[in-house]
Amino acid sequence: MLEEKQNQAQNNSQANQIQDDKKSPEIQDDKKPLENLDDKALGAEVQKLILEKDEYLDGWKRTKAEFINYKKDELKRLNEIAKFANEDLIKDLIPVLDSFDLGLSVLEKEGLASKGLYMIRSQFGDVLKKFGLERIIVLVGQPFDAHLQEAIAGVESNLPAESVVEEVERGYLLYGKVIRPARVKISKRLD
Repeated sequence: MLEEKQNQAQNNSQANQIQDDKKSPEIQDDKKPLENLDDKALGAEVQKLILEKDEYLDGWKRTKAEFINYKKDELKRLNEIAKFANEDLIKDLIPVLDSFDLGLSVLEKEGLASKGLYMIRSQFGDVLKKFGLERIIVLVGQPFDAHLQEAIAGVESNLPAESVVEEVERGYLLYGKVIRPARVKISKRLD
């Protein structure tokens, strides 16, 4: 069986060699007309071939550039997917963070808050920050920003109209994207 396969491979090799030998004269025949061309015709043929080569080269370069751009775009897209893969989990943890902060403030008022609880809160905040969570900073008196804040009430105040009077609930960004706006009370004009 092995000898049979070896003989078959050798026969195929010899057949391919015979076909290659047959092709050689055809190629040489194609060259003969070029040898008979005058300089002007030969120059025109060379120009035609140069243009054809340039066209193929330009097409290849364009395709290569498009592929490089595609790879960059795809990498950006995958990075965005990876960055926001935990968005739902983080959104679910924000109310837990709020409850923890509320509990700490109550314990602090009663004088029962311990250093350990503050350390746990800090550690929890650091983990969320590592995954892209950032608190929206709201200051009393700053102008209301509809992109980062949600007005839940208007309050008569001495502050300029549309200024933040009180932060009711903290807002958060995930890698710069608002996932929960800060809920605030804003001042309204005194009439």
